[in-house]
Amino acid sequence: MDIEDSLLSFITSEAVRNIVWAVILACLTAFASRVVKRGLHKLLDHPDNPLPASSLIINIGRGVVWVIGGSIILQSCFGINPNALVTALGVGGVALSLGLQDTLSNLIGGVQMTLMGVVRPGDNIEVGSESGVVTDVGLRHTTVVTKLGETVVIPNSVISKTALVQLPPAEQFKVPFCATGDAGKLDEVAAEIAERAKKAASAISPVTQDPKVLFTEITEYGFKGTIVMRIEDSTATGRAADAVVRAIAPMTR
Repeated sequence: MDIEDSLLSFITSEAVRNIVWAVILACLTAFASRVVKRGLHKLLDHPDNPLPASSLIINIGRGVVWVIGGSIILQSCFGINPNALVTALGVGGVALSLGLQDTLSNLIGGVQMTLMGVVRPGDNIEVGSESGVVTDVGLRHTTVVTKLGETVVIPNSVISKTALVQLPPAEQFKVPFCATGDAGKLDEVAAEIAERAKKAASAISPVTQDPKVLFTEITEYGFKGTIVMRIEDSTATGRAADAVVRAIAPMTR
């Protein structure tokens, strides 16, 4: 009986009750975090939303939920005032922030880029020697996929401090050429080049923007120009450009 009484007394003690409530509140906080995550996903994916659908905003939202949940657990279950705890850890927080300068710099850089709309998932950018399509802006880094399919991880602080070039959409490509023929029939030449280019590119991927043929220079070899067009599959632009070159080759030199 003494063992049963001791066990019953332990189970019904205030410390155990506090731990049980702490576990329950932690579970509720985790559930709320998941709800916030799903809600932010739907909100950010909405066409009218001005903010980019990046993991940075979602992680910040989840972090806020956990901070609130943790404060409630400390206050209600353990009688610890979160404000007093933050004050007590103030000196240590300064030392910690000095040791996490790079992490904080990346976080602040990511928040600035996200709120100002500088970089969004889907943008085709060039930073230094790296270029590609942005797939995500995270808490510490931005993920970019190059035309070769390579994944490049660039720290947010590097992007915020380095000249960033917004390139044309990844599905757009250009093909320079030099056409020969009668100068009085350039419109006919342009129309035929555009027709051949569209037919060749369509065999690789659906064309989303009809070819534009622009003549830029007159030389002793003919009329220099450029074909600008877009296809649906951004990873197939290299093969599409090759097909276009082969298709218009008989008309050029």
